[in-house]
Formats: sequence, structure tokens, C-alpha cells
Amino acid sequence: MSEQGRTINLAITGASGAQYGLRLLECLVAAGCSINVMVSRAAQVVIATETDLKLPGTPPAMQAVLSEWAGAESGQVLVFGREDWFAPPASGSGEKAPLIVCPCSTGTLSALATGASNNLIERAGDVALKERRQLILVPREAPYSEVHLENMLKLTRMGAVIVPASPGFYHKPESIQDLVDFVVARLLDHLEIPQTLMPRWGEARSQKKRET
Repeated sequence: MSEQGRTINLAITGASGAQYGLRLLECLVAAGCSINVMVSRAAQVVIATETDLKLPGTPPAMQAVLSEWAGAESGQVLVFGREDWFAPPASGSGEKAPLIVCPCSTGTLSALATGASNNLIERAGDVALKERRQLILVPREAPYSEVHLENMLKLTRMGAVIVPASPGFYHKPESIQDLVDFVVARLLDHLEIPQTLMPRWGEARSQKKRET
């Protein structure tokens, strides 16, 4: 099923787990979504460290690289700079699109929990909270300190959904990609975007019962 015309705001910050954000971008493109992408400076370093993808420093060049990498159509992926205050996610007057921060660094958690708006990602999170829009945060840290836990609790009470990058194993993963897809499938489910990465709990049994 195509999600043609639906817009998703995707922020990638500097926590380990760049593969989750990149795989999510790839799946959103395949679903036909339009994606507004924001990448922190730390995320650029992490992406270069954890993957073979090297992102250039300017938004137009980064947009070209990510679009080609994800197989996007022209204009499907838009990349906005860290201080682009005229970007759609920066204002409540912009399109009412969900925001997902994947992965979400603990620094970003802190900024969102305290209402900081020092860059576009933080401002986009602030807008999502004040406008009561869907906000999904994907932290990847271990262990969590009391500060991290308090920030996650505070954000949950504000309406955000915390989805830690903690893959399960009941699907019997055979590769790292299977573990990445487990988390990305859950994110797509929360966004209500059809996905075939992972069967939902009980689907196989229900299908079997229908066939008998």
C-alpha cells in the first residue's frame, strides 16, 4: 500500500544506531512518503563511523546523497539545515506531520524535555509537543542514568512515545539486518504505515486458523 503524499519528519541525531534511522528512511521512501530530514552534526560523525555512507556537509549535497541512497524520487526527500527556521517542521503553522527522532541521543532527550530550541531538530520537537502531534523518540543508550529516565518519563507524560532501540529475538533473527528491521517495523507500525519487515504478534497463528 502506498502512503503517497503523506509527510513524515525524520531527525537523525548522534546516538549510536545510525542504521535504524537510515533503514527507516529507506522504508518511508519505499512506502511513497515525503520525508523532511534533519541530521545533527554528531549524527554525521556516527553515520560515517557505523556505516559506509559519507554525508556531505551542506543540505543540498546531503539531500542528493540520501535521495540516491534511498532510491527516492525527485523532491521526495528534503534535507533541512540545523538553523533553517523556515523549514516546515519549525512552526506550528507548518504541515501537521509526525516527527520521529531515530536514533535519539540523550542530549536531544534532555533538550526536548526542557523545551530548548537551539537548532531545528530541537525546535521541531518543541513544535510537535506544543501542537500535540505524534512524536516518537528512539533512544539508544546503556545503561540509562536517572537523568535519562526522568527525561523519558517527562516526555512520555507530555505525549511523546519512547521506543528504545531494543530489538526482540522471538522472530529468530539470523542477521544484524533482522535486528534493525525488528525496531524499524515497530516504528512503522506506530506511524500506521504498512510494512512487511516483520509479522505482527499473532498474525501467523491467525492466518493459520483462517486457512483451517
